[in-house]
Amino acid sequence: MTPPLPDALPDALPDDGNPSAPSPAPAFRRAWRLPLADAVRGRRALWWTAGPAGELAVLLVHRRHLTRARHVKGRPGRSPRTPFDAELVTVSGRGGEHRLPLADVRMRPGHLAVLPDGRFLLAGGRTFPGADGVWAPNATVFSPEGVPEREFCVGDDIAALTTDRRGGIWTVHGDEGVYGGHPESGAGLAGWDDRGGAVWGPRGRLPAIPLQGCTAATEGDRVWTVWYSGGGRKGAGTFLTQIDPPTGEVTTWPSPVHQPDGLAVRGTRAVLTRRVHGRRAVDLTRAELRGSTWTVTERRRIRVPGRVVLRCAQGRDGFLWLRAGDTWLRVGA
Repeated sequence: MTPPLPDALPDALPDDGNPSAPSPAPAFRRAWRLPLADAVRGRRALWWTAGPAGELAVLLVHRRHLTRARHVKGRPGRSPRTPFDAELVTVSGRGGEHRLPLADVRMRPGHLAVLPDGRFLLAGGRTFPGADGVWAPNATVFSPEGVPEREFCVGDDIAALTTDRRGGIWTVHGDEGVYGGHPESGAGLAGWDDRGGAVWGPRGRLPAIPLQGCTAATEGDRVWTVWYSGGGRKGAGTFLTQIDPPTGEVTTWPSPVHQPDGLAVRGTRAVLTRRVHGRRAVDLTRAELRGSTWTVTERRRIRVPGRVVLRCAQGRDGFLWLRAGDTWLRVGA
């Protein structure tokens, strides 16, 4: 049995000269940790997501299915041999756990996402066109019972992926997708329905051409993406883009943090994180939208209980979820 976790983490580390509020708010709170029994039995937590209902979903794979790889984004040295068996652990906001076994998974996922009605999505980061010019499927929707329902393509080189309350799928792409020839990936940001149909694109409404996606978040019905560019009408930089799915409207601001790993927004307040390489710590920044500018109101370096890697954070309805080793943390905007 996993011992109970304290509500709050230790206080912030010295801020190394960064500005800090006089009375910092509580730092991250622990939401869940991989049980010791799973670790002892050889189960490894590979992919995870925060769902639109405030749930945490983590996909466990036994080490017998894993092989070492030179580089796997977000999970260095661990790549499953296909087909493989897995177990999806869903932790509700009240701490209850539900476990769903998955048999014979025939893809190497890069992303896990929750859909309405208990369904979920596994998506691979890359896809390539066949001889007929059709791009190969890289996403599979599973039923609440863990049975594959359909597969389709959601673009190439997916840097970040999230889902909204209505089942929409939102992707932010990397440079290999932007310049790789896929029509939707070339725009840097894309919206899809749960059958793989492209339903949204920026259509020239961004201040610059995206080069690489950083992270994505949701706030109610709105979707937020973070990306950076090498140039454009307003030059290079990192940007926050808010999308209103019902209307398709787009609003973009310069980001108060350069290439953050995580973002969560609530109203006119935001919290952003950026991992500290080589240390069990993240730089946490709070910002407030004042007029047309996101202004930094607090910046601290926070100690976390484990290593922080790529795709370490996700934002849902004003809360930023962060994975640190095999512990999942949460902080509010």
